[in-house]
Amino acid sequence: MSAAGTVRARLRSRFSSAGDHGAATAELVMMLPMLVAVTVGLVWLLSVGTAQLRTIDAARETARAVARGDDRAAAVARGVRVGPEGTRVRVSADDDLVTVDASARVTGPGGLFRFVGGVTVRAEAVAAAEEGSVSWSGGAGS
Repeated sequence: MSAAGTVRARLRSRFSSAGDHGAATAELVMMLPMLVAVTVGLVWLLSVGTAQLRTIDAARETARAVARGDDRAAAVARGVRVGPEGTRVRVSADDDLVTVDASARVTGPGGLFRFVGGVTVRAEAVAAAEEGSVSWSGGAGS
């Protein structure tokens, strides 16, 4: 046996043993479901965060529209359109302030996480009414 062949034989025997064949594949198979679950969980958290931002936008847009003097029903419709699916918008007004509460229910992506039951995101916005723009007192939107 040549010197190069001897070195190769020693390296082979040192760095590989019969019990290690396929170990990396087995470890990958064990970790893959965990990686998928973590990825799906992160996607769900991202969708909850996005829904929260859209709910804040819905409350803000509705409050600004009502404070500006727009029709209340049109303002509520705008808030429902801006918010995530199923957004509920409630409007109330005092003498010089318009308060809007918006809420929406967020479920897991693609129907996953049904066992969690979903999360309700809420937002409140307050706007100062322009002079003479809010002629009604109190009330609730849809």
